[in-house]
Amino acid sequence: MSNVLDKKICILGLGYVGLPLACAFGEKFETIGYDINSIRCEELLKLYDRTGELSSEELASAKLLKITNNLEDIHSCNIYIVTVPTPVDNNKEPDLTPLRNASKLVSSLLSIGDIVIYESTVYPGATEQFCVPLLESGSNLIYNKDFFCGYSPERINPGDKEHQIKNIIKVTSGSTEEIANVVDNLYSKIIIAGTHKAKSIEVAEAAKVIENTQRDINISLINELSKIFNRLGIDTQEVLEAAGTKWNFLNFKPGLVGGHCIGVDPYYLTHKAQEVGYEPEIILAGRKINDGMGDYVIDNLLQFMRLKNIDVRSSNVLIMGLAFKENCSDFRNTKVVDIIDGLIGKVENIDCYDPWVDYVEVKKELKLDLVSTIKNNFYDAVILAVAHDEFKMFSSSEIHNMCKKNHLLFDLKWILPKNEVDFRL
Repeated sequence: MSNVLDKKICILGLGYVGLPLACAFGEKFETIGYDINSIRCEELLKLYDRTGELSSEELASAKLLKITNNLEDIHSCNIYIVTVPTPVDNNKEPDLTPLRNASKLVSSLLSIGDIVIYESTVYPGATEQFCVPLLESGSNLIYNKDFFCGYSPERINPGDKEHQIKNIIKVTSGSTEEIANVVDNLYSKIIIAGTHKAKSIEVAEAAKVIENTQRDINISLINELSKIFNRLGIDTQEVLEAAGTKWNFLNFKPGLVGGHCIGVDPYYLTHKAQEVGYEPEIILAGRKINDGMGDYVIDNLLQFMRLKNIDVRSSNVLIMGLAFKENCSDFRNTKVVDIIDGLIGKVENIDCYDPWVDYVEVKKELKLDLVSTIKNNFYDAVILAVAHDEFKMFSSSEIHNMCKKNHLLFDLKWILPKNEVDFRL
């Protein structure tokens, strides 16, 4: 095989995963970043990343990167890296539509000797059982003879400026021993932290899906403990601080578990487990707890309102934060929506404010109208749902001033001192 490192790389999908990857490769290799969203491409060509993950300077540093939504521009590529999202549907089943579409697109471009690398999170076996047949049928080429595959799971953490793509160890794999070495060598050129070459594509797929499943289960345990401690009248934060003095105690906090990874990936693993005849218990139990935290917050809010003689039906509620995590514009699978949906029809008015998210995109995707300003002396209850730095700058008195004299303050992220709030997880 010729030296593929001298050939052209194409990154398909320029979202939270694909864009940083394209820029990293674009600093050293001739790289094309392809996205079907023409507006996204136009913005990136103007060195503007609406996700806030990369600055204009970082975008400009990728001298060898070309951004396009024109298929003709990627015909000459030899390495295709797929970074499309892999969500779940309304039944919590894997939705492989983006992966199917990307694989079909790549199949129309494949030439002899090309390599297709997937970064999208999938269940073990998906690359070779789901994607490869699509590549073969669309290209009339034979897998591991005419073209090859690799899998290198993404580890992007939106909003995290410390753990960025070059500073995170990259798991790599390939469909043959030779291709595994090629893929590993390719990523080693851009990953400062180093790489880990897995024994097979399935091992790499499984490693990715359990990373977030493990976090999901650990958070669900803390969420359940938080419910218990609230009933016992014990402060969860104080308990975790005390327990955290032990050297091997794992540092997790209670909260809403959303986003495109932790709240989604476990369903990919359980799907595959059920397919082979095993019914997961712990994984699904953890998912049930975490998926139910929005209802838990609502139940407590309504109960506290009644205890404080606040008329629920005529009340105004402010929710501070919509993104799935702090200092991030990503609102995919945000569990704050569960709180909003659960309050609709129960209270008079719900205002949601978030300085990070794109209001137009929120309206388009979630059918929600966010507020651009916060009223004073207006709210019967405020829910601090996301720990954006902007919210941490508010003093407790400033937040209380947003409310009527008789009001509630719920702090889901431990932003304020416990004696300043009525309820926190």
